[in-house]
Amino acid sequence: MGYRVAVVGATGNVGREMLNILEEVQFPIDKIHAIASRRSIGVEVSFGDKIIKCQDVEQFDFSTVDVVLMSVSGAFSKEWSPKIGAAGPIVIDNSSAFRMDPDVPLVVPEVNPDDVLWAHKKNIIANPNCSTAQLVVALKPLHDRAKIKRVVVSTYQSVSGAGKEGMDELFDQTKNVFVLGATPPKKFPKQIAFNVIPFIGAFQDDGYTDEEQKMWNETHKMIDPAIKLTVTCVRVPVMVGHSESVNVEFHEHLDEDEARDLLRESPGLIVIDSRNDQGYMTPKEAQGEFPVYVSRIRNDPTVEHGLNLWVVADNLRKGAALNAVQIAQLLHERGLIKTKAIASA
Repeated sequence: MGYRVAVVGATGNVGREMLNILEEVQFPIDKIHAIASRRSIGVEVSFGDKIIKCQDVEQFDFSTVDVVLMSVSGAFSKEWSPKIGAAGPIVIDNSSAFRMDPDVPLVVPEVNPDDVLWAHKKNIIANPNCSTAQLVVALKPLHDRAKIKRVVVSTYQSVSGAGKEGMDELFDQTKNVFVLGATPPKKFPKQIAFNVIPFIGAFQDDGYTDEEQKMWNETHKMIDPAIKLTVTCVRVPVMVGHSESVNVEFHEHLDEDEARDLLRESPGLIVIDSRNDQGYMTPKEAQGEFPVYVSRIRNDPTVEHGLNLWVVADNLRKGAALNAVQIAQLLHERGLIKTKAIASA
């Protein structure tokens, strides 16, 4: 049995990746629809060896599909996700619009799969922020074993997290920097080529950014509100792949060897951790891959129960498109997708 699936925002980086992964994992599909704004009507996107044309979100009848994957802005999702959910399909939303809504589950399947059971409240499931997704996959097995007290995170986030415009800006500036001089920044507040920018999102009154705020709010919702978490988010001149330096303090003793074994046995994780100059993961190597990678696992001697980790993942995959598809797979496995007796067009 297959489902009728729609991808809204199909022309963007994440939307295209959703289509790629749906085909790659052979999600059971009878009919696939690529949906976008009116200006993208007729734009062609690929789905496996097929080419499909984008349809207008304003004209599409969402009551004819079973699952909708949303890769759109928060404002767009706030307007459309409730309407789509009310029409019948389950909505898996990649935006920030509903992540902290108490009636919408925020899900990473390796972390809190049972939360999909209450998705019927609004027929919406939220995907976490890209940097949060990889973090909680690494933290959850450690928290289950030794209970996390405090986490300090520094992120190294690729330009693809800012969309195609961010990737184009890095490419153009890098090309031009030694010729005519770097092109002026448009997408980012300062030059990103050969530079790092310790600012993502918008500043809040406390001096943190909303990107940093998302990480602790979402971690609290998915794992444990008692975890103290502080973050500095940094944009780096990497095309795809987010990295995180993570310092964890526990309530109980957990040494590096046990942590390494525990992470090796946990779903969605691969440990690459040898103490030589090749024994760790980089974002370039994680590009195009499904897992979250953990390296540089070591005791922190400055606190009673502490560890340091290096966490890397493809932000377009596990940080966005892959996690959304994995939620759809989870719903399928648990028989939670309602199908309709409507003939496919």
